[in-house]
Amino acid sequence: MQLEHRGPYFVPPYEPLPKDVQFYYDGKPLKLSLATEEIATFYAKMLDHEYTTKEIFQNNFFHDWRKQMTSEEQEIIKDLDKCDFGEIHKYFVDKNEARKALPKEEKQKLKEEADKIQEEYGYCILDGHREKIGNFKTEPPGLFRGRGEHPKMGMLKKRIMPEDVIINCSKDSKIPEPPEGHKWKEVRFDNTVTWLASWTENIQNTLKYIMLNPSSKLKGEKDWQKYEVARRLKDVVHTIRAQYRKDWKSKEIKKRQRAVALYFIDKLALRAGNEKEEGETADTVGCCSLRVEHIQLYPQLDGQEHVVEFDFLGKDSIRYYNKVSVEKLVFKNLQLFMRNKDPSDDLFDHLNTTFLNKHLQDLMDGLTAKVFRTYNASITLQEQLKALTNPEDNAAGKLLSYNRANRAVAILCNHQRSIPKTFARSMQVLQEKIDAKKKQVEEAQEEVKKAEDEFKDTKDTKAEGNVEKKKKLLKRLEEQLAKMNIQATDKEENKQIALGTSKLNYLDPRITVAWCKKFGIPIERIYNKTQREKFAWAIDMTGEDFEF
Repeated sequence: MQLEHRGPYFVPPYEPLPKDVQFYYDGKPLKLSLATEEIATFYAKMLDHEYTTKEIFQNNFFHDWRKQMTSEEQEIIKDLDKCDFGEIHKYFVDKNEARKALPKEEKQKLKEEADKIQEEYGYCILDGHREKIGNFKTEPPGLFRGRGEHPKMGMLKKRIMPEDVIINCSKDSKIPEPPEGHKWKEVRFDNTVTWLASWTENIQNTLKYIMLNPSSKLKGEKDWQKYEVARRLKDVVHTIRAQYRKDWKSKEIKKRQRAVALYFIDKLALRAGNEKEEGETADTVGCCSLRVEHIQLYPQLDGQEHVVEFDFLGKDSIRYYNKVSVEKLVFKNLQLFMRNKDPSDDLFDHLNTTFLNKHLQDLMDGLTAKVFRTYNASITLQEQLKALTNPEDNAAGKLLSYNRANRAVAILCNHQRSIPKTFARSMQVLQEKIDAKKKQVEEAQEEVKKAEDEFKDTKDTKAEGNVEKKKKLLKRLEEQLAKMNIQATDKEENKQIALGTSKLNYLDPRITVAWCKKFGIPIERIYNKTQREKFAWAIDMTGEDFEF
């Protein structure tokens, strides 16, 4: 692999606050050193955010901020409650509003500057082809947020320097120049990986990468391979299911636990769950790391038998809550696994992800828990589209069916979101538009009736033409009203479901492309520009008869 690029684009240095924007401590203005002031701006920018009301966020911020202060500042600033960031917060709010209100020419100038940076840093040469890079900028410094109640929220995300960055390129290429006065941590010539640069972020010690854009040829091939592995699972999934059913009766407890976990991964699209260091991240779990306290067993509940109630925090601290009727042997095994255990004990105490993944590899080359998720998500979309799409519907009706099919997948994969703050207002605006449109339809109906009465009386051809004209207008208004009603239904049903994650990561795009081609729906109604670039390989090669 031949690879040449410019390296990452670094966030510009900190610009000090204007002299008339003050920080106050204990009611008195206090001039801060540059490093301390920069971190103060991170907190000030977030004053109107819920994070800054949380004690853990405040404590972590104040602890990290004090570490960066001069000894003189540390002597004075000892209590966050005495800090007043109000003026700094107002300065950034005003700055933001001013940016929004810039005249068109100024906005165009800023766009041109951004395009220039994109042109210089946003492309690489890969095997002689110019390819787009994904995230070519380093992350700006700031305060870590995390998902859910993350124990590290509020900690200081440090500025990435060239000295933190490992560059990867080809031996015979022009090695990127570091910014003046700096040097790279290391330069590598590794053609077995697809990243261009990497560094370790300071909060969770995880590696961050600069990668190719999803639309690049290499990424497209990887994407295609991922869905092809999931398609291969279709041919062996029945054998795998028969095997894990058989293992529910195994004499080895380890095999039984593995078989029950695999049933959950298959049936409920649960993630496998990886072991984590204590206190490193929020208390999130997956299938293998479930504890006794995360499930409740009910021999009978709501008219169903053998019900398992799940309640735990999954990836990104999203709560997974589900009541599901399971097979009798699964239920009995769970009772066995829970016997004589404390709530905090592991449910699958003889199982870990390494053991599970080794077994999956033996069942099918390339098989992981994630492949099950991709397979079940894609097959669900395909089946739902077949069941829900009415060829007689108009485009808006078909799109509603598509979103409902996508929603079934998002629910399966537990892709939730909190209701947007703007939801109630935007629904109100839409309802007002619907009400106004209804009034227009009623008025148009009256106009049609009037025109028909006039034609009855006169039998005049001009009056007949008027009837046709009024009917056409009524039909158009009725179609507009129907479209708005569908939009409102879709919005309401989607308010707590995140459709984007499954659409981008788990659903074979060829299913969507084939559906669009079959029913004459423009692909841009489903995929935005970035998504169309990512799935260009699928859009180009798929016909309407594709089956996952």
